Amino acid sequence: MSTPHLVHGMGSEPAETDWPPLNPVELDLLLRGYPEAAGASRVEWHSPRPLSAAALVRTGLGTQVFVKRHHISVRTPASLGEEHRFLEHLVANGAPVVRVLADVHGRTVGVGGDRGEWIYEVHSVGDGEDLYRDAISWSPFLSLAHARSAGRTLATLHEAAAGYDAPERRPAPLVGGLSIFGGRTDPIAAARRYVACRPALEAEMRRWPDWTEQLERLHLPYWQRLRPQLDVLEPLWTHNDLHASNLLWHGDEAATVIDFNLADRAFAVHDLALAIERNAIEWVRLSETGEAAVHADAAQALIEGYEEIRKLTDAERAALPELLPLCHVDFALSELDYFAGVTRSAPNAELAYRYLVDHTAWFATDAGTGLLQHIRSTLGH
Repeated sequence: MSTPHLVHGMGSEPAETDWPPLNPVELDLLLRGYPEAAGASRVEWHSPRPLSAAALVRTGLGTQVFVKRHHISVRTPASLGEEHRFLEHLVANGAPVVRVLADVHGRTVGVGGDRGEWIYEVHSVGDGEDLYRDAISWSPFLSLAHARSAGRTLATLHEAAAGYDAPERRPAPLVGGLSIFGGRTDPIAAARRYVACRPALEAEMRRWPDWTEQLERLHLPYWQRLRPQLDVLEPLWTHNDLHASNLLWHGDEAATVIDFNLADRAFAVHDLALAIERNAIEWVRLSETGEAAVHADAAQALIEGYEEIRKLTDAERAALPELLPLCHVDFALSELDYFAGVTRSAPNAELAYRYLVDHTAWFATDAGTGLLQHIRSTLGH
């Protein structure tokens, strides 16, 4: 009997996958249509990421490619195309990112399954070693050198993203922009609109009838302090998920940025806030280890590394501490939409709601305010 493929769960324990692993037959059928692959000879590694199926594949030409398969309820060809056009802009501007490969017809999105239910993307294998391939979400950096290099890499990515002026993405599960608290008017009304145009999410939020009151109580004070800066922050397409496992490494240096599925139009400083939220706070260990799960030195190293390449503006310096308790909101609601409407997992939807609310609430604790104060000191405020 074969061992079941396990993936990262919502906590620290592995979980059964929602999506069947990629298999050699479907991969060979797919990759026969890609000139840079000419079929598949074997699967060399299955990704443990839970929200899609992905694998490193040895091609018919003897090279490696990275293949990811999404369900049509998560990514349509149009939605995936939004990501690929951004990646193509980054490649054209010399960013350290993977290439999205095209088939014999010039298409970067593949469709398969009996009913067209599977959506595929094929990428080059990036330069560097996947040191964090088994790390769960919110795992810390292995060193401050890694944190500093990640900051430099993020700034390099932002410089390459300049000039890409596509609008915000259309509604889809599992996207991580700043559409709610990045607006200049009434974010609570924006949150209601966000929920209303996602039927499964709208139905799910009835489980928490006071959710808007929670946003008003916990989130709105940060937005009110952020609001003056929103008039001068420059919009930018951003990665929105720069944690250590989305980087490939040469020793202490980040070499390649991968996984642009959460990318969307936001602000550069929002992306930096997300990088701190993803890497400097071990959210799944907070209840066990308390302040030991908070890595203020890594947050400082990220910021200092970032400013080696791209200096933050005064508005960005003022915005960063206020963005930290807000930067996860769009993705938390989007993840809630995914668990409610796609996998229909009530327990995971509950965890996503707790993510939405409890992460912001934590920043009012002694540990949370201490981290924000350390970041303000780092920024010179």
